Amino acid sequence: MKKIFMALCMVAFAVVGCGDDESWSPSARPNDEPGGESSSSGVTPQSSDSETSVSTGTMTDSRDGQTYRTVKIGTQTWMAENLNYAYTGIPYNYDGSTSDSTSWCYDNDPANCTKYGRLYTWAAAMDSVGKWSTNGKGCGYYKACYPTYPVRGVCPKGWHLPDSTEWNTLITTVGDKFTAGTALKSTSGWNDLGGESRNGTDAFGFSALPAGYRRSDEYFFNEGYNADFWSSTEFDGDCAYSMHLDYFSGAFLSASYNSCMDDGFSVRCLKD
Repeated sequence: MKKIFMALCMVAFAVVGCGDDESWSPSARPNDEPGGESSSSGVTPQSSDSETSVSTGTMTDSRDGQTYRTVKIGTQTWMAENLNYAYTGIPYNYDGSTSDSTSWCYDNDPANCTKYGRLYTWAAAMDSVGKWSTNGKGCGYYKACYPTYPVRGVCPKGWHLPDSTEWNTLITTVGDKFTAGTALKSTSGWNDLGGESRNGTDAFGFSALPAGYRRSDEYFFNEGYNADFWSSTEFDGDCAYSMHLDYFSGAFLSASYNSCMDDGFSVRCLKD
């Protein structure tokens, strides 16, 4: 039986983890990856809006041929969809819960991968086995690490898993801590609250969908209610900073209850 997990969150503009220190973030350092896959994962500009400094395009992940919408917001170019790369072949084993993959479709339904993208453990998001890059190698649950930024992680070549500073830059660009959620949420898909629509305006084309998340005990939670995105910033050996949106508010919220590295969150890649 599916559960809906509801939690009271403290409204805060922050990238958050399992502690209350929300001010720390890494400084960006050059990517020392010597190469990786040969790919033409570039952005093809399609349209622009000078009023909001937004331009849109597409990119193709040469690993599996999937094409994603992209959006340039201020100085940053983001995927406008959650990553759907099937990170398989790396066994998952946590407290008796096993799987042949470290990424999943919500409710194990392939249709949800098409709709929401896949849900990744933090180790998978960081590419802890070093399949694509060594910058996040060794980073995983109960394994404190010192990544080299930017961390490509599971993202296509030329893109990377954003760190906490880069998430904060996005929020500052689209407004402030109280309105950013509304501006970044999609215009449909979010559940109503007391009969009132909790959809966003998607004013910048980021199109954050309420994909929910997968907990380490194999339960899936909060489709229609929450969007959770990994950052490449570690908090400690079992927690990492994440960005959280829910249907309660137009703000990004503190979400320390669901930032454990073995949970499955969405990934949004940022162009190098």
